[in-house]
Amino acid sequence: MTTLETATADPLTADAILDAARALRPEIRAAAQEIERERRLPVSIVEALKRAGAFRMPMPRAWGGPELDILAQIRVIEELSFADASVGWCVMIGSDGGYFTAFMDDATGRELYPDLDLVTGSSTRPSGKALVVDGGYRLSGRWPFSSGCQHSDWIVANGVVHDGDTPRLDETGAPETRMCFLAPGDVTILDTWTTTGLRGSGSNDFAVEDVFVPAERTFNVRTSPVERDGPLYAWPWMFVGNDAGVTLGIARAAIEALVTLAEGKQTIRGGGLRDEAYVQQAVARAEGLLGGARGYVFGVMGDLWATLATGDPPSMRQRAQFRLCLAVASEMCAQVVDLMYQTAGGTSVYATSPLDRIFRDMHTVHQHIVHQPKVYEAAGRMLLGLEPGVPGY
Repeated sequence: MTTLETATADPLTADAILDAARALRPEIRAAAQEIERERRLPVSIVEALKRAGAFRMPMPRAWGGPELDILAQIRVIEELSFADASVGWCVMIGSDGGYFTAFMDDATGRELYPDLDLVTGSSTRPSGKALVVDGGYRLSGRWPFSSGCQHSDWIVANGVVHDGDTPRLDETGAPETRMCFLAPGDVTILDTWTTTGLRGSGSNDFAVEDVFVPAERTFNVRTSPVERDGPLYAWPWMFVGNDAGVTLGIARAAIEALVTLAEGKQTIRGGGLRDEAYVQQAVARAEGLLGGARGYVFGVMGDLWATLATGDPPSMRQRAQFRLCLAVASEMCAQVVDLMYQTAGGTSVYATSPLDRIFRDMHTVHQHIVHQPKVYEAAGRMLLGLEPGVPGY
């Protein structure tokens, strides 16, 4: 879209984007082998996702964007992850521009995104050095896990602020950091993403050497004021909330794969696999686990959204539940995938089986920091009335 079209067009609705995502399922699944082999999303899939409005979901209505609530975003990413985990993951990451620009002056953000379908790559780890200079920072460093970096229009890197050789500390005594917007030409992508699963996400490392970043194109999630109204931007960590859509979609794909297999596979005893009691029990257990995970996510996110919509800040309990539901959903969805994988028997171990890739993708996603056991410790502290002890809550 041109800037004029973006500014005057009616925003896409949540239903329209969800329907468009669902309609892409055959095309995405037809590209599954290419996605796995090339370890990145094909350009044709990225362009189709742009046309569907997937990357613009959190863009503000004031810019002509849909500004979808977090529940609607989860549903879209769930649908795309059902088709392919790497596609859902790349949309979850690639749509962060709508959130990140909320920490910046509105005119600057709009300048960065004249087209609301631009894709945002990032690495939030403070792996670089942001040297203070007149007008901004000179950024250098190397960052891991930049999903979708090969098809991103902006790449955002986190650096520790330095005055000369000395790291600058914030009011808590922790190193001050800045997230810096970089053009793709400013970074060198390093081919490091050879992994067990989620291969198509292209989550390579990238390096930057002494690149100037204007101060207005930087922000800090913890300390920069939010410059945009609306509940979607009121809680600074909301950009990680749609992560749940990935794990929920993968788990649904695992159940579908097992049911499809059971409909056609014959056992060594001559009957159909779906006639076996253990298969029936496994499918029922998987549905229950997935339903529990999904219900918990939507309950927590719905409660948080209702609070933010009133203009009130989330309570300590809501903050704890926000992070906890992502970790719990991932754990329960991994159980669903494991159950379906085991129930399919030896069929699962072949690369031609959908469950082989689903198993690898799920367990790669489950390794993400948002799903790690340390989340339970911090959330548990908060549920007991204590401070979490770590940033990001």
